[in-house]
Amino acid sequence: MGMDKKTFDSFRELIYDKSGITLSEGKEALVAGRVGKRLRALQMETYKEYLQFLTGNSREAETEFVQFLDVISTNVTSFFRESDHFDLMGHIVQEMVEAGQNKVRIWCAASSSGEEPYTIAMTFLENAKGFRGDCRILATDISTDILSKAVKGEYVEAKMNGVSPQLRTRYFTSTGMGQARIYKVNPELSGMIKFARLNLSKPPFPMKGPFDIIFCRNVMIYFDNVVRKNLIAEFERLLKPGGYLMVAHSESIAGLTTLRSVKPSVWVKH
Repeated sequence: MGMDKKTFDSFRELIYDKSGITLSEGKEALVAGRVGKRLRALQMETYKEYLQFLTGNSREAETEFVQFLDVISTNVTSFFRESDHFDLMGHIVQEMVEAGQNKVRIWCAASSSGEEPYTIAMTFLENAKGFRGDCRILATDISTDILSKAVKGEYVEAKMNGVSPQLRTRYFTSTGMGQARIYKVNPELSGMIKFARLNLSKPPFPMKGPFDIIFCRNVMIYFDNVVRKNLIAEFERLLKPGGYLMVAHSESIAGLTTLRSVKPSVWVKH
């Protein structure tokens, strides 16, 4: 069944109000298909019936909204995606170690299914030879479903592109053969990371910081400038002086921040 424009616009408003995500015009078919999964799960007949349920004040409605966002959100990620950020991070970590820094805090703000925070952890360990301190990584996402996959830390062969044989041996345990092989993250990596649900459109956040590095990549493309500006202001608050913010190459925050650009998609707090 199709979704009429009025119902689609109501879903758009609800998604923006609750998550800051802006759905562009012409996405009726996409939303209809994804919402259809929830209709079937709840044995509901119409989109309007589901919309009325979601906008209710019940605890069930709040719980269902999380499920709704899970099907609406797009989670595209990979290990070592936009790898120049991790090359730079390696140099930053080496400088920290040489300077004798013994406490490192990193935030992966849109962790998706875990490839990015695990890449951050691997990059840290590979470049922190001689580090005797404490490194912790906070990994957040709005989707509880995708966070549970990240916590599990299991990836099929096809998802391991970009991870060298040496890193696979060092940081993963594998079972099975060929394309059916499963790679599970070792405790050395998973022990560095705390996963938590966070809605990036609703600052201020509960973390105290300060963070040495914040990764927020491929999520601000879904936000308008109002949501972006509030989020970036929160990044500025939570970064330590000299701390880095890394955004995706496709995202521009020029004019929205007091941070200083040191190279495309990399910003530093004064």
